[in-house]
Amino acid sequence: MLQVGLNVPQSPGGAAGGFPTAEPTEDGNTGTGQEMFGSSPVTVVITSETDTWDIDSSSCLGCGQFVDWDKMPDLEQEAPVPTDILSRPLKELKKLAREGYWAANRSLRAQVYHQLIQQVSCRLVTPDAPVYRDVASRLFGKLNLSSHPLPDFLEACSMPTYCLNPEGVTALKKILICVGHLFPDITYSPTLPSLVALLLHYSEDEAQCFENISRLIASNAPHTSYIDQSFLAHRASSMTFGDLANKHCPAAHKLIASASENIFEVYSEWLSWLFHDLPFSYAIRVFDVYLLEGQKVLYRIALALLKQYRLSVASSELEGTDVKADLQAFVQNIADHISVDKLLERAFGIRLFSRKEIWLLQMANRKALMERGITMVQGR
Repeated sequence: MLQVGLNVPQSPGGAAGGFPTAEPTEDGNTGTGQEMFGSSPVTVVITSETDTWDIDSSSCLGCGQFVDWDKMPDLEQEAPVPTDILSRPLKELKKLAREGYWAANRSLRAQVYHQLIQQVSCRLVTPDAPVYRDVASRLFGKLNLSSHPLPDFLEACSMPTYCLNPEGVTALKKILICVGHLFPDITYSPTLPSLVALLLHYSEDEAQCFENISRLIASNAPHTSYIDQSFLAHRASSMTFGDLANKHCPAAHKLIASASENIFEVYSEWLSWLFHDLPFSYAIRVFDVYLLEGQKVLYRIALALLKQYRLSVASSELEGTDVKADLQAFVQNIADHISVDKLLERAFGIRLFSRKEIWLLQMANRKALMERGITMVQGR
């Protein structure tokens, strides 16, 4: 059976949809650095299913050119790569990702990321690696990168660089600029810089990283969107997290509500906890399971962080405290409180609503925001 991937290079509009959704079934089945900050031929790629899922341990030797190895955690230990790993059942893949199996081999993780993202259903009109090379050459040429404006959706955003070296930071900015040109409908996406940065650690080159992030942006699977692309979607997901926190973390929810003037402003940072504040060794494990399980896993892990925060502070300690900043500092120093394996174990012990129910809740929150006229960043 052949799979045909068609990428037509042109400038599509990124959908202003919500955040990614989880796999259809329930559990098991289903410290960073920061900075502020034409047309090409149609490409038709035809690969067999067996080729698509094979792991070639030599094909990713070039990955890592953007990494400062002195900053990378010791977790990266090379181990043999089973050639049939990606042909295993989805349930087993999820179990391996949750247990940190990808972290045992850098080449394995790089290829797993690429193969999984290549399987994401996305719009036919989705820019790929050749489009990136063409657009990047025309945009930058011999000009200094600093002379080129960053996309509007990065306005006032801080950008985690994790373990990227100077070349990686430059590549990150170039990719984001090209995303801004090729996805003009993206108006607000605070997590996008972090996702690109994480992918760059495991990409062969800028073009591969751009193609993979483009597929996540352009996902068209039912009830699924991998990357927040509008202020409305971001606010709706924050409201949804607040609803879930109230149900699944009542003690933490009550504590934060009593200590903060605006609990929603605290919860509006929930995605930043995962893809901004967590140390690289934690964030990359979140990314491992996120690619396989979607948005539901992000809610799980953020709720687990909230539960752990409640265990680590006393009510009296929060009096007169900036809870939003305190939670951010807690997440940044999470290694002092709980290991990444234990955090994920607790996250997957939380029994959430089904994928469809979470999606419907988020859509209801979007509708409520629209009725109140909140569809864009205030003052923007």
